[in-house]
Amino acid sequence: MPLREHLAELRRRVFLAALGIVVGAVVGWLLYDPVFHALQSPIMQVAEERDMLVSLNFAGIASSFDMQVKVSFFMGVILSSPWWLYQFWAFVTPGLTRRERMYAFAFVGAAVPLFLAGAFVAWWVLPNAVRLLIQFTPLGATNIIDAQTYLGFFMQIMLAFGAAFLLPVVMVALNFAGIGTAATWRRSWRWAVLASFVFAAIVTPTPDAVTMLAVALPMCALYFLALGVCVLHDRRVDRKRMAAGLPRLDGTMADEPGTA
Repeated sequence: MPLREHLAELRRRVFLAALGIVVGAVVGWLLYDPVFHALQSPIMQVAEERDMLVSLNFAGIASSFDMQVKVSFFMGVILSSPWWLYQFWAFVTPGLTRRERMYAFAFVGAAVPLFLAGAFVAWWVLPNAVRLLIQFTPLGATNIIDAQTYLGFFMQIMLAFGAAFLLPVVMVALNFAGIGTAATWRRSWRWAVLASFVFAAIVTPTPDAVTMLAVALPMCALYFLALGVCVLHDRRVDRKRMAAGLPRLDGTMADEPGTA
């Protein structure tokens, strides 16, 4: 395909992806009231339990409208993620072989539920974190929270969780691209487990270990699941390389001692 046609196709895919996000934002606009109530409920619970003034503050005349627009578009990105990920896949597909298309489709199919699962875990963890942090407010004091800052906090944590749950897909993609072997991921499993628990400890500032384990254990399970996929792929690649008279991915041959 000539460069001009590539650019035209890219423009069309970007337009369709943006249109899907706008449609998702319209749905998010209609669901704004229950979503905002869920966002605000941890604050209201703390205010009721401790009999103190804790509330969200809209600093400007248009702040409430701006908040609703941001929440709507954020929900639009989440709700339409299958659609705009498909547009990316459809743009890349014509340049791939049939097998590569199957791989790309599998990656997109795995990335969407994993990203949504990460966002859901964050949505489940955040209320406890908010309640804990607000409880540090001294008795007799007030805690007036800027609504934009509060929204940004929620969005950043949800995106961080979604990105963390996408790491296994990145591992498998790098392995299939020949950049990271299963042996590399196997040697790094201790660091991966440590990083998962450190990440869980940071993003779940609650005193109980159950919440931290609920975040760290799925991340560790996804890492080892991705490692298993990489091991199976490397074994298949090694068989093909040996049949062609080439060394294994680790540089050894089948007739070398200890490599059978």
